[in-house]
Amino acid sequence: MDYRILLQKENEAVRERLDLSMERIASIEKEEIRLPYGPYFKRMAGFFGLMCELLTARGIWEDALPKRWKEQTLEELARWNERLYEDILPEHYKESFANPDWAVRCLGEGLGPLLSFLYTEIRGCIVYAFEMRLENITILAETFLEVYNLFTQAWEEGEEAPREQAVRDTLYWYVSDYADLYLPWRIREGLDPSLNFGTELIMKEDLTDLRYLYQFGEYISPSEMKLAAFMASLPDEVIEKMAATYTEGFRRGFKVMGRDLSKKKTLVVEYQLGFERMIRRAVENFREMGLEPVFYRAAVESVNRLSNGRRGYCSSSPNRQYDYDHRYDSALYMGNAFKERRLSILKTAYETFKEQASWCAGPALVETFGEEEFQPVNKKTAFSLNDHQQELTLSCATAARQIINQYMPGDETSFTMIAFPRPEIGPMFEDIFKETIRINTLDYETYQKIQQTLIDALDRVEYVRVTGRDGNETDIRVHLHNLGNPSRETNFENCVSDVNIPLGEVFTSPVLTGTSGLLHVKRVYVEGYLFKDLRLHFKDGRVTDFSCGNFISQENETVTEENDLRQGKDLVKQVIMRGHSWLPLGEFAIGTNTAAYAMAKKYGIGNRLPILIAEKTGPHFAVGDTCYRFAEDSPMYNPDGKEVIARDNEISILRKENMEKAYFSCHTDITIPYNELGDILAVEADSSQTALIRAGRFVLPGTEELNKALDSEAL
Repeated sequence: MDYRILLQKENEAVRERLDLSMERIASIEKEEIRLPYGPYFKRMAGFFGLMCELLTARGIWEDALPKRWKEQTLEELARWNERLYEDILPEHYKESFANPDWAVRCLGEGLGPLLSFLYTEIRGCIVYAFEMRLENITILAETFLEVYNLFTQAWEEGEEAPREQAVRDTLYWYVSDYADLYLPWRIREGLDPSLNFGTELIMKEDLTDLRYLYQFGEYISPSEMKLAAFMASLPDEVIEKMAATYTEGFRRGFKVMGRDLSKKKTLVVEYQLGFERMIRRAVENFREMGLEPVFYRAAVESVNRLSNGRRGYCSSSPNRQYDYDHRYDSALYMGNAFKERRLSILKTAYETFKEQASWCAGPALVETFGEEEFQPVNKKTAFSLNDHQQELTLSCATAARQIINQYMPGDETSFTMIAFPRPEIGPMFEDIFKETIRINTLDYETYQKIQQTLIDALDRVEYVRVTGRDGNETDIRVHLHNLGNPSRETNFENCVSDVNIPLGEVFTSPVLTGTSGLLHVKRVYVEGYLFKDLRLHFKDGRVTDFSCGNFISQENETVTEENDLRQGKDLVKQVIMRGHSWLPLGEFAIGTNTAAYAMAKKYGIGNRLPILIAEKTGPHFAVGDTCYRFAEDSPMYNPDGKEVIARDNEISILRKENMEKAYFSCHTDITIPYNELGDILAVEADSSQTALIRAGRFVLPGTEELNKALDSEAL
């Protein structure tokens, strides 16, 4: 249903307010405004003018999208997209008020970050205009005018500018007051299939006509255009194979976990624009299972945005530095009162939509990889969380996860994930894409048998020792649970192509006590960031120190070196530790997908693989929660019938006493690639050893077939 019909009542209710606000804002462009603030307010007024133009073009008060919009040429739509996003593109960002550096330079250290925050919020009007969510646009227009009025009032009183606290308070109350609009909508759009803006485009547009991409309202780069054109060129049987692998992985996840899919009615589909042809076929597959897909857009407002990446459907970022600069905008309002308000609204929203929540089977994600390396710049002008705010953010996330689990129990849902390359990966994109399809569809039974051989060896030992080579300094011992009945119990899950595609790993939740040492990787991608010389130190299963060399300069000045190390530590804390000062080792795994590793070596893309694939190309370690978070008490069985008993550790078991101490709301994987891997030794209680891998090659009898890809001519 067109949102203009779905939201007709809400839109009509704000019509007069919207008209009055836009009329007043339009007049600002003609006013003489005191420097240095005039350029900011005039540019904001111009942006609102562009929003009015967009709303008119899309038939703001008409019953349906007008013919004149539908008939625009590809070039005309591309120009629209450029006008909407050009201000934050890298070539213009230096002098954009969305850039906190520029805002501070022009508007001062106090007001600059606040007004930059406001502009970032206002930019959300782009997608609101496409979806005809007029109440949101009205709220932002009125908030902008409220801030502008603070300035005009100060000038009338002979002041240079309003008090910083007055502007800060206005923005705080904007977020707090309207959290009860933004948060429930976010919950609803992730559960309610009637909010089908994305679904309608995916299922009804002509996907051979690339104009369809511009109907989403997202930034469309040459990458999305090339990807969609490539997808349109693929034979039907290839599209079917891609979609079937993805949807069958979701179905098989329920089967493997012993959960009843027939009780569910919906699932959430998340993907990046350009894959619509595959997604359309996947929707048809899911509907055949009795599941109606739900599509929700990546959030644009601060109260719903994530500090690490985006969830939902989205395009590639117009500017990753822009995203990075505003990752901690919540510092403006995060405090004890806001935390409690957020959780209260969340609880009420889930209670309102509890039926829809009970229907949801979980998420099915399509990830991408191949983006160019991003080296973020840490700016003193950008908002950052203080220690207290970090604690509040983490405790809020944990409490929110507990609320969600009440309405969507972890032991009643599942998920699946699959990844494909983007055109940015290089001139061999099409070859890499086709090879990735092959990797995603490797023989299930072959790997299951080989992995069972590894598990049988691992189930006899007390701990595993992993070491690096050729400059990798890893040396870590991972302790395993004692098996009370080895004939019926196992420590490791035999993971093939169900929830995590592609296949190829055995994993466990280690015993923390005794798990100690150094995890070191020379280059690894995590959450879209390339980490160099990444180091995590463990003591009794807990991270005690961490660092990376991303910011190490060539200079030898002590001050510079200390600053470089601090910035590296901050990046690790933000991306890998998710703001925590320490985390437990939630998972240890041995990847077996040597074919994926061979592909990476052949095309030189090893450091650009997503963790979903990279974790299968060597041993990997995940810090944070175990793989069984909120489902520890649900039995899990391998294909051989043995129960996987390693579902808890010394931290997660605390859920029986205090849930807040048991979970961290994160699970971040780090892989040591085969070329940096030395040995993996399985050590029994009497200190006897069984070598699983020597110098990066599988040596355990029954696993040697995995070396064929490692020894292929491609390497």
